[in-house]
Amino acid sequence: MALYLLFQPGIDEMQQAQQSLDQTFFSASGCAMVLAGILGIIGALRIYHNWQMGRERITFEVAAWFFSALFMVLAGAFLKGLFGL
Repeated sequence: MALYLLFQPGIDEMQQAQQSLDQTFFSASGCAMVLAGILGIIGALRIYHNWQMGRERITFEVAAWFFSALFMVLAGAFLKGLFGL
């Protein structure tokens, strides 16, 4: 049985591909979190500026910036579940 496993074609290549996918995914997941943080900070600054300028109806902007940052966070979780990592 052990000799049969040693002579399976492509096992080393599949392990290398899995390691490459793990490294790429975790860097993409970190990038999604960084983008979500940047979107949150920019959105908060824009909303604060508009509020200080006297604009009363900013609820749509609050929702848009919040859900854009939430989308980036959920996209990372979705990809994690999709690839099973």
